[in-house]
Amino acid sequence: MKNELLLHLDKLHTTKLGMERIKTNLHLDTWDVVDWCKQAICAPHCSITRKGKNWYAEVGDCRITVNAHSYTIITAHKMKV
Repeated sequence: MKNELLLHLDKLHTTKLGMERIKTNLHLDTWDVVDWCKQAICAPHCSITRKGKNWYAEVGDCRITVNAHSYTIITAHKMKV
């Protein structure tokens, strides 16, 4: 099941509002948020789970939420330790 998200990385996208939300939440200094998320999801230490309609990719101290049907990156947050 984890491989399903990895197999469809080419479908990952986000909205303009989503891009701004992710950049703000993770304090990113990059214009290509989707590429940053793809790299994070591909990282060997990334944990991917699916709950209902969303995929959750946890890597380092962040969690990326992706809609499982449209492959839209909804949001990303720093996790509390």
